[in-house]
Amino acid sequence: MSRSSKTVKQIGQWRLNLVRILFIAMVGLLCWRLADIQVIHPDFLRHQGDARHLRQVPVVAHRGMVIDRHGEPLAISTPVHSVWINPQDADVNDPRLAKLAKLLGYTSNQIKQKITQNQSREFVYLKRRITPELSSQVKQLGISGVALQREYKRYYPAGEVTSHIVGFTNVDDVGQEGLELTYDAVLTGRPGLQRMVRDSRGNYVEGGELISPAKAGENVQLSIDLRIQYLTYQALKKAVEEHQAKSGTAVVVDTHTGEVLAMANQPSFNPNNRTGLRPSDFRNRAVTDLFEPGSTVKPFTVASGIKSGNYDTSTIINTHPGIYRVSGHPIKDFRDYGEIDLATLIQKSSNVGASKIALSLEPDQLWHDFASFGLGEATGAYFPGEAMGTMPDPQSWRTIDIATLGYGYGLSTSALQLARAYTVLADGGILKPITFIKTDKIPRGRREFSADIMHDVLSMMNKVVEPGGTATRAAVVNY
Repeated sequence: MSRSSKTVKQIGQWRLNLVRILFIAMVGLLCWRLADIQVIHPDFLRHQGDARHLRQVPVVAHRGMVIDRHGEPLAISTPVHSVWINPQDADVNDPRLAKLAKLLGYTSNQIKQKITQNQSREFVYLKRRITPELSSQVKQLGISGVALQREYKRYYPAGEVTSHIVGFTNVDDVGQEGLELTYDAVLTGRPGLQRMVRDSRGNYVEGGELISPAKAGENVQLSIDLRIQYLTYQALKKAVEEHQAKSGTAVVVDTHTGEVLAMANQPSFNPNNRTGLRPSDFRNRAVTDLFEPGSTVKPFTVASGIKSGNYDTSTIINTHPGIYRVSGHPIKDFRDYGEIDLATLIQKSSNVGASKIALSLEPDQLWHDFASFGLGEATGAYFPGEAMGTMPDPQSWRTIDIATLGYGYGLSTSALQLARAYTVLADGGILKPITFIKTDKIPRGRREFSADIMHDVLSMMNKVVEPGGTATRAAVVNY
C-alpha cells in the first residue's frame, strides 16, 4: 500500500470516528435532556403547561346573615354571577364581542377598550352581579378569555323599615353603613381558592379543583324585634306626614337589658335600590343628630333635687307670677301655676320650678347627676357615626346657664342618648350600656340613683299624661 493510500484511509477512519463521537454525544445530550425533564426537573414543563391552561381564582365566601331577635332575616346574601375577562386571552377582533357588549349594556368599542387598555392584566370585571338569565346568555357565547365568577348580592327583606339600623354593603360586599359596617369583620367570611382549567378555545371551565374552601361569615343576631320595628316605623311615618315635619326619629329600648327593640327615622331609604341617593339620605338621625332636649330633662332635674336632700315629694315651690328673672333674663311658664309640688312641676312642665331647683344645687353636683343619666357620653352601642352630645363644664357656668340647664337648654343629646337616660328612671337608677345585639342576660350596669328616688319621679311623670298634664295625647289606653 502506498503512503498516499494509507493517508487517505487514516483520514477516512478519523472522520468516521468523529461522526461516531458526535452521534454518541448527541444521543448522550438527548438522554441527559430527557432525564433532566423526566427525572431531575419533572415539574418544569408541567408548570409551563399549567401556566397556559390553569388559573387560580378566589372563591367568594358567603356573608353572614343579619337577623332580628326572633330569627327573622334582615340582611341575606343571594348567589349571582359577575362577568370578567382576561385581556391577554381575548381576541379584540372576535365578532362575538358585539353580542357580549349588547348583553352587558356596552358598545363594542367600550369592550374593545377594556381589552386593549388592560393588556398587562389577567383579570378585569366587565359587569358585576348580573341576572341568572343574562349569565346563561353570556356563557353560551363561548368567547375566549371571558368567564363568569360566582358572587353574592346583599338583599334586605324589610327594605326601608330597617335601613338605618342594618345599613348596607358595597358592590364588593363590604359593610358601608349601619351595623353592616360595625360588624363587618364578623359577617365577612374567609375566601377560598379554586383551580380552573382553560379549554382549547381559551374558555375557563367551571368546576375545577378546590384548593381551599371558602369559610362563610358568622350570622349576627340583633336585639331588634321586627314586629315592634314595623309598628314604630309606621307610627313615625304617619306622624311626620300629619304634622308636615321635615324629619323625625323614634327609639324603643328594653329598660332592663338596654337592648334596642326598634329605631326608625324619617325620611328613610330603600337599601335595595340606592340609585340617585345622596350620602345625607343615609344619615341615622337617632344616632348622629344632636339637639337641646328641653323639657325632657325636667325629671332629671327633679331627681337631682331629691338626691340632694333639699327636696321631697311634698316640697312646695312658688312659681308665681309665672315669670322668673335671672340675671336680667326672663324665664316663663305657659301661665302662672302659683305654688306647686314636684309632681305638678313635671305635670305642668314648669320652667320656673325647674330653674329654681337647678339654682339651689351646687353646679358640680348638678353636672354629675346629669352625667349619671349618661348625658355627654357614648351609649356603648358602637354605632357608626354616633355623636356623644355636649355637657358644658360647670366651671364656666353663669347663673343663667344653670337656670336654663334645669329645663334642658345649654346641653345637647341624641335621641339614642336620651332613650338611654330614661332607662335609668325606668330601671330603678341603674345606668346600662345600650346594645343592638340580642343578649340572654341582664348586664350589671352602674347604680347612679336609689330605687326610691326613681320610683318617686316615675310616679310624678304619670301625671303628665293624665287630665291637666302637658302630654295627654301620649296616654296609652288600658296601660
